[in-house]
Amino acid sequence: MTHDPSIDGVLVQWGERLFDPPNRIVKSNAPRLRSGSNRAAEIRSRIEATVRRAPQVMVKVTGGGRGMAAIAAHFRYISKNGRIEFEDDRGVVERGKEALHELERQWRVGGSRIENTGTRREAFNVMLSMPRGTDPLTVQRAAREFAKIEFADHRYVMVLHNHQANPHVHLSVRAEGRDGQRLNPRKADLRRWRETFAERLRDLGIEAEASSQIARGARHLNERVWDGKRTIPREPRPARAERLPTGGRRDALQAWAEIMRALATSPDASDRKLAQSINQYLQRLPAVQAILRERAQQRELPGMGRPPLTTPARQRSGPELER
Repeated sequence: MTHDPSIDGVLVQWGERLFDPPNRIVKSNAPRLRSGSNRAAEIRSRIEATVRRAPQVMVKVTGGGRGMAAIAAHFRYISKNGRIEFEDDRGVVERGKEALHELERQWRVGGSRIENTGTRREAFNVMLSMPRGTDPLTVQRAAREFAKIEFADHRYVMVLHNHQANPHVHLSVRAEGRDGQRLNPRKADLRRWRETFAERLRDLGIEAEASSQIARGARHLNERVWDGKRTIPREPRPARAERLPTGGRRDALQAWAEIMRALATSPDASDRKLAQSINQYLQRLPAVQAILRERAQQRELPGMGRPPLTTPARQRSGPELER
């Protein structure tokens, strides 16, 4: 299907601001959004997934060993003392206590020696998770491809857990790389890891998203916390009035507004339908509800103007939301 190039241009311009932060560092063999119409098509796909509330991937650092004793204990934990198969960075799959002892020996002497105890972190434990119902073997394959991209210069071992509520993969990554550089993940790295994992899942046919809280318009984390065999919702925070959006949330709403406005003027019926879906999605966001309340209050006060959806003076006012 051929779309209006001017609308595609708006989608790419504002979609990148929404989904693809400029400070993202991309590994050389990790594909980015493509160019031209394919780029706009991928932006459309991400918009559709977000407004449809597609499953959000979870990637988190769960800890790490400061010595070989702690690292070996984690190996035993994730492999159930060798009863579950584990796979290393070479693709070798093994199981059993003897194989675990050999893995421990390789990590201890492969590179700078890791003593039983120490003061610095010698490994990072990473968990990649998807909700209940996702095919475990696809999660494992996506995690394998993720690790090849993100930890290509490091030793790692991975184990699939599919005996619990949600399929997830445990990755233990040696902090020191083969080139001597040490892994030191920061917030931007964790964001990139989520995006890389979600990309790999989508390439394998699994609907998955890694959009930020700001892009989704969320005030707090609303994903469930995967904990063992149960999914435990976060404790609700005390109800309070939502304030008008500022900073990144204001900018995200501006991006949504520009995208919705462009799609609403498209000659393509599917684009116009997507604009309606965005409008309905935005109506449920606390920040938009705060704006609409503010508008209502302003209309009740004589001599007060109507505030726009977004506040930057250089931008025209946002789209008319349903009332």
